[in-house]
Amino acid sequence: MNTVSPIDISGLRNRALAQPDQPVRWSVAEVEALFALPFMDLMFRAQQVHRDTFDPNEVQLSTLLSIKTGGCSEDCGYCPQSAHHDTGLPASKLMPLDEVVEAARAAQAQGATRFCMGAAWRSPKERDMEQVTEMVRSVRSLGLETCMTLGMLDGSQAQSLKDAGLDYYNHNLDSSPEFYGNIISTRTYQERLDTLDHVRQAGIYVCCGGIVGMGESRLQRAGLIAQLANLDPCPESVPINNLVAVEGTPLAGAAPIDPFEFVRTIAVARITMPRSMVRLSAGREQMDEALQALCFAAGANSIFYGDRLLTTSNPQAERDRALLARLGLRVLGERPAARPTEAA
Repeated sequence: MNTVSPIDISGLRNRALAQPDQPVRWSVAEVEALFALPFMDLMFRAQQVHRDTFDPNEVQLSTLLSIKTGGCSEDCGYCPQSAHHDTGLPASKLMPLDEVVEAARAAQAQGATRFCMGAAWRSPKERDMEQVTEMVRSVRSLGLETCMTLGMLDGSQAQSLKDAGLDYYNHNLDSSPEFYGNIISTRTYQERLDTLDHVRQAGIYVCCGGIVGMGESRLQRAGLIAQLANLDPCPESVPINNLVAVEGTPLAGAAPIDPFEFVRTIAVARITMPRSMVRLSAGREQMDEALQALCFAAGANSIFYGDRLLTTSNPQAERDRALLARLGLRVLGERPAARPTEAA
């Protein structure tokens, strides 16, 4: 990969799009320079990139189901499912297969094309793998793309999920390396990167993003985007989450991020990761329709769709449909043209 100087930012769009097999490596300074552009200039650049790589009037819909809630041994400061925090959320066992399939059918009937299943684990135990792989097989048999987030994986677990037909695995970096220690102490940044490597080696698509509004600086937000953009290859899906400050978590009193700064984050993600699906994820319940429309204009082309995101609320499906219709946005059934190279 080539590193370019900040003065060459205007040429990055053409270089990144012209050489997808040799992606440009972004420095944190270059990403921060994008954040600092006048808002209208940044939006214009993001729109150019978006229109070069996607239909700007299509949005992909995903639904997320919590298949095992609460009781997680990790201490993530934003998460109501952590056993370290008193949020009043009871822990549950792994959902039965038939209930998962029923939820997947309902999501498909509402227009979702990808069904994501999340379990509040540090990492799955071997006794859990048979059940979750059967969930993958059953949901995939409905014609839905499948995604799971189960915490850390080793190589054999990633391969088991691949063998079951898993399309995507979600494992977020959450923040920049410099800010990470402020929110999590029970899992290292390198352990997150190791899980992503196991997923790639198994030939599963990567869904990886982060959370903004946790008290980080713009420089630290730029550090997160640079980390994501410099993964080789970039994640196929990049969820950008706006912190939902849940009572009982250490971040319950965090000040909300400025709305325009959140839109800037979406735009910078689009410019630096031109071929990724940029997903408008947690926090949409707190966004008005005008802010969501700005996010779509900035390059977001995927949303979580339905009533809940694991344990926090999400705009109702009917409201989402109505907003998409008002904006003239169509629903996309997204599947990449070619699968990743299989592991040797």
